[in-house]
Amino acid sequence: MDPLTTSLRVAASGLTAQSERLRVVAENMANAQSTANSAQEDPYTRKTISFGSLVDRQSGVAFVNVASRATDPAEFPTEYMPGHQAADENGYVKMPNVNMLVEMADMREANRSYEANLQTIKQARELISMTIDLLRTQS
Repeated sequence: MDPLTTSLRVAASGLTAQSERLRVVAENMANAQSTANSAQEDPYTRKTISFGSLVDRQSGVAFVNVASRATDPAEFPTEYMPGHQAADENGYVKMPNVNMLVEMADMREANRSYEANLQTIKQARELISMTIDLLRTQS
């Protein structure tokens, strides 16, 4: 496999992984206020993903992939809302363990990684076009 094609495939795997990361962040942000329906149930639990590398044995190139999906084991914060359907006997409601600042930082980092992978693809395509143009002028 030529280096330009390899760089395209590696960047594409990064795009796919960052896209999945952005999806998880968006899901966490959308459910940041999703409480349970009763005091006995838990509210929405923050989701996380971990990246891994997948090595193509034939070419020896490492690609990024989503290695695992998990839920955040952090405790649920509580808020005093005595009239809420999920309030316990003391009036406290368990809220999701989603921290919007953490999600925003994660979203920004994923967005920048996505853009970097996209820029790599653009550069590789430009190099391929320049090579084709150079070959045309020589023939």
